[in-house]
Amino acid sequence: MAGADQVDLVIAVDDPRADDVRALLECHLAFAREVTPPGHVHALDADGLMDPAITLFSARRVGVLLGVGALSRLDEAHAELKSMHTSEAARGLGVGRAMVDHILAFAAERNYTRVSLETGAMAAFAPARSLYSKLGFVPCEPFGDYTGNRHSVCMTIDLSRGRGSRRRAAARSRSRGPARES
Repeated sequence: MAGADQVDLVIAVDDPRADDVRALLECHLAFAREVTPPGHVHALDADGLMDPAITLFSARRVGVLLGVGALSRLDEAHAELKSMHTSEAARGLGVGRAMVDHILAFAAERNYTRVSLETGAMAAFAPARSLYSKLGFVPCEPFGDYTGNRHSVCMTIDLSRGRGSRRRAAARSRSRGPARES
């Protein structure tokens, strides 16, 4: 995408039933099923993302869907990062990082003190694990309904340590308008 870094990336709540969102979620599920053994795919489809405890976000540039991510409420202080997926054409452009930053700011605004995630342990998930580590996530014990197994890696981030800075970043983002990539 020529000049892509000069065009705003808009991250907003979206409907998992929208045609383009549903199509990207289907790609996400196909990828997960291709590289993960049966019984260990924890990705949600569009219907699963309709749960009222889940907020789905999309990342768009000039209206084109580039990525999705979701936040699922586990309890009053703990949420889960779910359904992170960037379209193949947009990989390496900072969409995933911008999405995680946005979701963490959203979580902090809602007073969550911890956000956790589960991702695959296979090589195909290494870029995701690397991104999460760079953003401050650390390995943790399985949470929620996850179990310890060789196919999954659970990670978490403590938002209480960076709460003030995340809230300030979220407020700046709202005052500037659409999210921007760095």
